[in-house]
Amino acid sequence: MTSSFEFPVYPVRVSDAERDKALRVLRDGVALGKLSHDTFVHRMELALAARSPRELAVLTADLKDGNRLSRALFGTVEAVSGFGVRLGRAWRAERLPKLLLPHPTHGHPLRIGRDPASGLRLNHDTVSRVHAELRYQGGMWVLRDLGSTNGTTVNGRRVLGAVAVREGDLVGFGTVSYRLAVD
Repeated sequence: MTSSFEFPVYPVRVSDAERDKALRVLRDGVALGKLSHDTFVHRMELALAARSPRELAVLTADLKDGNRLSRALFGTVEAVSGFGVRLGRAWRAERLPKLLLPHPTHGHPLRIGRDPASGLRLNHDTVSRVHAELRYQGGMWVLRDLGSTNGTTVNGRRVLGAVAVREGDLVGFGTVSYRLAVD
């Protein structure tokens, strides 16, 4: 008689279907904003290297929603609350003063800040002396933050370096905001 110690015992291999299901849950999690991109990539690598169904279950345990009814309910609430946020943003955008973009053939950048030599002088405590610069280059408008203390934003997102802007964008210099317009 032989004992089980004489024969190697291998763990059950994860099926391709189980692995695909875990990858789908991870992909949905990043699409819904439940995972950062880095976490998604890390967990995807672990899922591809997983040897047991238990390892896959650990990777997706925090991403699984309840039943279909609760997912539908939460999806509806997200959609309705998102609509309210978009509506409020649109309401505020129309009430903002317009910042007219200079004619593209002007050639010189428009300096924005508290400095009296600025093309657009904003005398406000949250605006830096030399805050930002608006320039037409390569067929588009580019807004560059010039190391301001309170930041430059475009459509609510902080500008780090430079970003392309266009008519209708909401731009902020410190707490002073405008809507970009042409004529």
